Amino acid sequence: MEELEKRVEKLEQRNKRVEIDKKWETSYTRRILIILFTYVTISIYLQFIVGINPWINAIVPTVGFILSTQTLPFFKRLWIKHIHRK
Repeated sequence: MEELEKRVEKLEQRNKRVEIDKKWETSYTRRILIILFTYVTISIYLQFIVGINPWINAIVPTVGFILSTQTLPFFKRLWIKHIHRK
């Protein structure tokens, strides 16, 4: 009986971790960090490698990246509904 209780406790702990991971994946904090890191990375690249004014030019790829990642949940639902279920 004690072994069963330990197994149940491990499963509950795992479920909590999975639930927290799911919340993180959809959190605004994560989205804002992705935007910030993408913008800074592209800005540094444009400044030092390409040699152009990065602060305005880095907005376009950042917005493109965010738009592409924000549409993925929509396409994931379509994929699950129409392709994966077959």
